[in-house]
Amino acid sequence: MIVVQTVKEMQELSKKYKIAGKSIGYVATMGFLHEGHLELVKRAREKDHIVVMSIFVNPTQFGPNEDFDQYPRDFERDRQLAQEHGVDILFYPSVSEMYPFEQTTEIHVVRRTDVLCGKSRPGHFEGVATVLFKLFHIVMPDNVYFGLKDAQQVAVIDGFLKDYFFPINLIPCPTVREEDGLAKSSRNVNLTAEERKEAPILYQSLREAKKMSEDGEYDADKILRFIYNKIEQSISGKIDYVEILSYPDLKPIKRLNGQVIIAIAVRYSKVRLIDNIIWTIGGGK
Repeated sequence: MIVVQTVKEMQELSKKYKIAGKSIGYVATMGFLHEGHLELVKRAREKDHIVVMSIFVNPTQFGPNEDFDQYPRDFERDRQLAQEHGVDILFYPSVSEMYPFEQTTEIHVVRRTDVLCGKSRPGHFEGVATVLFKLFHIVMPDNVYFGLKDAQQVAVIDGFLKDYFFPINLIPCPTVREEDGLAKSSRNVNLTAEERKEAPILYQSLREAKKMSEDGEYDADKILRFIYNKIEQSISGKIDYVEILSYPDLKPIKRLNGQVIIAIAVRYSKVRLIDNIIWTIGGGK
């Protein structure tokens, strides 16, 4: 595995592989890797000739109340995991390498951000889009792999790639879960023992809501009430939101039809958990 720290070297390597007819699969991360990231690497390894992973804690996607400096970092651990799981190139740039001077342009994300987590994180997706615009031009991937645990991010990236005609395939990958259904996350270690016991209720409620629609209930308000009641009666955490939307457009709906998402966020004492389920009414996942 090669560790690359400069934009110039990464671009030169990508050009070399392109000329040789090699496909590049890309996994963008902020490090502190967990099984969800490594599953994305596995998918890329199966499909592409060359697998590139980036580790970059991007300052432009952190809000004023979100501590960029406290984000967990352990490069040596991440480097070892990346190498063990078949990453060919680990792109590890500094902030000054990615933002060498004051930006002369800005990217504004105008759709798919005023719901779910985007409501409480103004400017977050502008930061995501900005860094991905840079990274996609640096890595020049054929395929990019993102986990559906953060389904709103996947929807924003989907629109972004289409808006600007990027010659890149977006490959959304299913959420990686614990045996009891809890979505895997590095944040789960911050749950108390009691909270960890309760947490699988989130996914259980999503699955039961999906079953309601499969049994013929298409009224979004009735399904939302069911989820609220189940969660409020079963956990000590506080519901941040429960929303039913079209996907990937992320528009409110009254009746379930076509591809939809039900997404949940719950705040516990030291951690905020998110989860979702996406399926197509009448079939699909």
